Amino acid sequence: MLYNLLYEQLGSHSIFFNVFRYITFRTIYATITALLIVLWIGPWFIEKLKSLSFKERISDYNPEGHKGKSGTPTMGGILIVATILFTTLLWADLKNVYIWLGILIMTSFALLGFVDDYAKVVKGNMKGLPPKLRLLVEFVMAGVVAGVLWQMPSFETTVAPPFFKHIQPDLGLFYIPFVMLVIVGCANAVNLTDGLDGLAIGPATIAAATYLIFAYVSSNYHAAHYLQIPFVHGAGEICILLGAMLGAGLGFLWYNTYPAQVFMGDVGSLSLGGLLGTVAVMTKQEILLLIVGGIFVMEAVSVIMQVGYFKMTKGKRIFRMAPIHHHFELKGWAEPKIIVRFWIISIFLALVAISTLKLR
Repeated sequence: MLYNLLYEQLGSHSIFFNVFRYITFRTIYATITALLIVLWIGPWFIEKLKSLSFKERISDYNPEGHKGKSGTPTMGGILIVATILFTTLLWADLKNVYIWLGILIMTSFALLGFVDDYAKVVKGNMKGLPPKLRLLVEFVMAGVVAGVLWQMPSFETTVAPPFFKHIQPDLGLFYIPFVMLVIVGCANAVNLTDGLDGLAIGPATIAAATYLIFAYVSSNYHAAHYLQIPFVHGAGEICILLGAMLGAGLGFLWYNTYPAQVFMGDVGSLSLGGLLGTVAVMTKQEILLLIVGGIFVMEAVSVIMQVGYFKMTKGKRIFRMAPIHHHFELKGWAEPKIIVRFWIISIFLALVAISTLKLR
């Protein structure tokens, strides 16, 4: 909005407004804007959630120590999503298709998460939406994004694995289901991770910062050619969206860190996970998501392994409880220790991911 108004409309009249043409400038201020909004509105918003009785209900499946979390305000993801949306519309070039694809997935998955949370929190249905229905909606929305990207003349359907220069298979029409799987898989992996105070928002924020670097580099033809990564025309504008996510994530972490004053709920975890998956696709760094989002992958795989082994052995378990963060809880690890160690692993994986820019 500011870009389209101040730079495109007034840039020719005053050199001062030319500063809005720079992605770096707008990304920095998108991050600052989102951070300040969440920090400022956070206390009022938490009280509003309390007054609406949007309070966490702890199921019997969770470890015994989680009973004390019952009654904590939840659905704080509404604040995260609203802040990202407002900040992105404020600082981004609204003629960029990648911005709108990111917003589409974020808002649609947020709405889906809201309905799921509402069923659990207000209606008392601890199962929420039927899993098959939720997955169907997720795949449909991801399919819309995949279809738009696939028909764009400038967007390639190749996949570029990290660490390799010359291996870039073209998936052709199969790129559509691949994109759908990446987006939906990432959304649900982040959702599974959101089980401890700050456990999901920390790695999600780190992942946003990591992909911000890749979005910026991939949009520069000379830098992308030098680093031998796919060049994506217009992808630099994604930095604004990621900057907003980074700022909103840090602001939310202020209130979500142990002991949490608010939880983000499915409305937050599904939307942020879906957005990260979409960004990975739009920057042509889909496979890299396995490294950047390694914590989310580990959590999702632990659930798949636990369920599969339980069915195969008719009642035996690999972990004491899944997702794997509950396993460490039952081993006696303090919650802050699990959270901080998972954050450290996320930072390590982010550094490994960034190193792939040179290790090819």
